[in-house]
Amino acid sequence: MASTFEVLAEPSRRRILDLLRAGEQPVGTLVDKLTMSQPAVSKHLKVLREVGLVEVRQDAQRRWYRLRAEPLAEIDAWLAPYRQLWSASLDALERHLDTMPDGKR
Repeated sequence: MASTFEVLAEPSRRRILDLLRAGEQPVGTLVDKLTMSQPAVSKHLKVLREVGLVEVRQDAQRRWYRLRAEPLAEIDAWLAPYRQLWSASLDALERHLDTMPDGKR
């Protein structure tokens, strides 16, 4: 099975997750918004479901998908030390800019 990082490397899958941030949506709505074929969207949804990033609910003939945040929390935890590095660098840049005369910024 692919890792969460491998799954998220595919831009269409990230777009699906972006759409699902707004809430649960049926496959047909995702197809319309992504301008992709229904089989292509379903294939991406299957991969996302296999790694636990989305879950599906059957309602009569419609399948509704929703985002699951738990796997994203794992990625966030992995990124935390890197975020600290970025923050320190940005803080140093801000201090440097604060020491410059106003006309030089």
